[in-house]
Amino acid sequence: MSLPPPRPTDRYGANVLSGDWKAPKQGRSTPVAAERDLVVEDVETGWVGAVVRVEKAGGLHVVHLEDRRGRTKGFPLGPGFLIDGRPVTLTAPRAASTAALDAARQEQARTASGSVAVHGARARVASGSRLYVEGRHDAELVEKVWGDDLRVEGVVVELMDGVDDLAGIISEFGPGRGRRMGVLVDHLVPGTKEARIVQQARALPGIANDVLVLGHPYVDVWQSVRPERLGWERWPVIPRGTSWKHGICAALGWPHDTQADIARAWKRILGTVRTYSDLEPTLLASVEELIDFVTAPST
Repeated sequence: MSLPPPRPTDRYGANVLSGDWKAPKQGRSTPVAAERDLVVEDVETGWVGAVVRVEKAGGLHVVHLEDRRGRTKGFPLGPGFLIDGRPVTLTAPRAASTAALDAARQEQARTASGSVAVHGARARVASGSRLYVEGRHDAELVEKVWGDDLRVEGVVVELMDGVDDLAGIISEFGPGRGRRMGVLVDHLVPGTKEARIVQQARALPGIANDVLVLGHPYVDVWQSVRPERLGWERWPVIPRGTSWKHGICAALGWPHDTQADIARAWKRILGTVRTYSDLEPTLLASVEELIDFVTAPST
């Protein structure tokens, strides 16, 4: 049996000119559309951030990157970026993505209440006027939807801890010129205890021009959140003799044995509220009118 002839020895190794010998070690740069939330690194500065927008400035396309601290910096669109260590050339986003970016910018231009956002403005020094609500949950809901607007106007939200002594609260506040008082009352429907208390408070002398009391028909401010946000067509009716909030938690299958359970349940409900559109129109109308009242120039 004859053996095959020995292979010649390669004294100099592989041919250094074979293949793409000019390619960098990390590979050649590939084009990638600068879509929103794409995380890239600028090679020159080491800045790492997510794409928030692409715009044309001075004849050049600029990509804006937001780092993990919320700081934003602009870079010329094109080569000089890395994704997971691989070089890329950022290109303008596709038309659909551009439309999505425009929609996102439009959304950011509005507060949760639907008002035009005032970016970079500091909260005003508190005015003499106040917006009063019954309890903490009311205040947290007002803050989530109207908080930006109220800070710009310098209006503080105060807690009443119920309306049983509404007349006394009004008298203690001392409404007058430059000190308007708006009051939001739960379950303000004819024939209720709340309706009688409000009627007595409205009869106080000398307050007609400086105090406005409005309400909503819901048993609790929880019910002003649209039921669809919780997967319901309507809020369930809780039988008399059962605590309303405990009954709602039971219907949702949530723990409700302790006050801490109720607090956590409200946080979950509040978490479903994104903007004013997640609230019932009756509450919206009352809060908007109260804010207009307490922010109106003194006459």
